[in-house]
Amino acid sequence: MQCVAPPTPFASEEIATPFDQLAPLPVWRHFSRLCAIPRPSKHEDELRRQILDWAVLRGLGASIDAAGNLILRKPATPGCERQPGIVLQAHLDMVCQKNSDVVHDFHLDPIRPHLSDGWLLSPGTTLGADNGIGVALILAVLEDRSLRHGPLEALLTVDEEAGMGGARGLQPGQLQGRLLLNLDTEDWGEFYLGCAGGLDVEVERSGSAEAPAAGMATWAIEVGGLRGGHSGVDIHEGRGNAVKLLVRVLKALEHDVAFRLSTLRGGNARNALPREAEARIAVPADAVARLPERLAAIEGRLREELLGIDDGLRIYAHPAAPVVLPLLMTPVEQRLWLDALHAAPHGVRRMSRQLPGVVETSNNLGIVDLRPAGGRCNFMVRSLVDAAAHELADEIVSLFALAGTPAVKSGFYPGWKPNPDSPLLAVCQRVYRRGTGADGAVKVIHAGLECGLIGDKYPGMDMVSFGPTIRGAHAPGERVEVASVEHCWGLLLAILAELAGPAA
Repeated sequence: MQCVAPPTPFASEEIATPFDQLAPLPVWRHFSRLCAIPRPSKHEDELRRQILDWAVLRGLGASIDAAGNLILRKPATPGCERQPGIVLQAHLDMVCQKNSDVVHDFHLDPIRPHLSDGWLLSPGTTLGADNGIGVALILAVLEDRSLRHGPLEALLTVDEEAGMGGARGLQPGQLQGRLLLNLDTEDWGEFYLGCAGGLDVEVERSGSAEAPAAGMATWAIEVGGLRGGHSGVDIHEGRGNAVKLLVRVLKALEHDVAFRLSTLRGGNARNALPREAEARIAVPADAVARLPERLAAIEGRLREELLGIDDGLRIYAHPAAPVVLPLLMTPVEQRLWLDALHAAPHGVRRMSRQLPGVVETSNNLGIVDLRPAGGRCNFMVRSLVDAAAHELADEIVSLFALAGTPAVKSGFYPGWKPNPDSPLLAVCQRVYRRGTGADGAVKVIHAGLECGLIGDKYPGMDMVSFGPTIRGAHAPGERVEVASVEHCWGLLLAILAELAGPAA
């Protein structure tokens, strides 16, 4: 495994980096700079500023809209001015996930990728190939003066991963092109024509804290070792959700250990499957000896249940030994939270009948933070059918209402309805067939893409999405296949040349 040194910022001139061994070099140089600049959702300002400066130095049109999206424009190649305008679209932010034993601050530290067996990856953190590779492809197109193309616009959105705020705030009339290539899907050789829509359910209630009784011992119980992953792309695999599993552990434990709950925390991204969760509990001194045996038995049952899916599952327990015993939830609050979270849905609700093998409706319990003074949790609901997304969200709201807990729906975004007769898809297939001898697979993805919101603002815009092969998005160890990036680059250039018309 070869470590790649920290890359250079956009404002610098070209400086050789270990990425120089990768092709296409312009794309990888841009991605190396993206790795150097922290870009969590809602914190894309520095990256956007550096790209804006870079664009102005190269004579590109550049503006920032009211939502914070960066819009860049490159004139058509001489002779191609009358060809259809094309929008190249990707998002600037990335999902920030790391393993608990990794020291990394996503607001300050660069991503440090490694090369291994044809893949670029970040072993202990997310890599940001989602959607940094798409951004890098677009910037490489904008700076290359040798390409033939019609009028080009680049729409680089913000806040995609935390609620699609950039696409949501995009206003009609800001884009001139009527064809859009979204570069935010993760399987080379596939063209996407549709995606799920979705919304969030935010749950929050206040509580009252109690002091522990004398003779109680504080223990930490952790669920870890899970694969995690993308809550849209990986939801159908039945991977373990650390929060749901920890709640089951506590529900099983309460039958013979009179513990009291202090805190329960797990997950830190609404669109990522929780990999780790921890509870702090107070246990009567005479019950401490029973804990290891009971937890070992529970772990055995869960590992058998997840055999072949999440073989790394582990339950860890150890004395927390605080200087002062923590405050506890009241027994009523503990029961309400554990019962509601135990009953709450998670995973696939329904598979699509129109699109065999594609998830129609699902839900991810992505974030839980319970404390004695109150708690909150987040559910992210997705569906190819907008009405079905609202129905499942309403069920979650109703469930928590039974526990007297406020829950609200928020952040709805529409799905992207497939158009199998898309003229742009026909162009993409013609170019792909010319290069590979076969048609690309036409797919609909259960994950959310910004195309649904953009199409809602720009009715009639013809849109297709494609991208390189990325695995493990939204989880530590995210990786991108180097060869597939080169394939995407060649395809993108060929599509632009095809849309520009025959050379003079």
